[in-house]
Amino acid sequence: MSIAQELGVDANVVHYIKTPPDAETLRSIIAKLEDPVTDLVRRDSLWKKLGLTDDDARTDAQVVDLLVRHKQLLQRPVVVTAKKAIIGRPKERVRQLLG
Repeated sequence: MSIAQELGVDANVVHYIKTPPDAETLRSIIAKLEDPVTDLVRRDSLWKKLGLTDDDARTDAQVVDLLVRHKQLLQRPVVVTAKKAIIGRPKERVRQLLG
């Protein structure tokens, strides 16, 4: 968000825990995503606790299903414009997209 403010770009921040994206929204993001779809899924302690493997997050449909069921697995930040979507890591990617 601070990068958007710094660049003078209006941004709508969605807090994914309070307002998780639904399946349709996730499919819309994936359609614009420049990164591999599997990168939308965090491989963290929850991932391990659920016993997931890379085979569980290979396809668009699998990623959508996982993220609808387990919103905490959504990699963040995800930055979406009218034409593109990226995972905002490292932060410089956000500056390049919005600049």
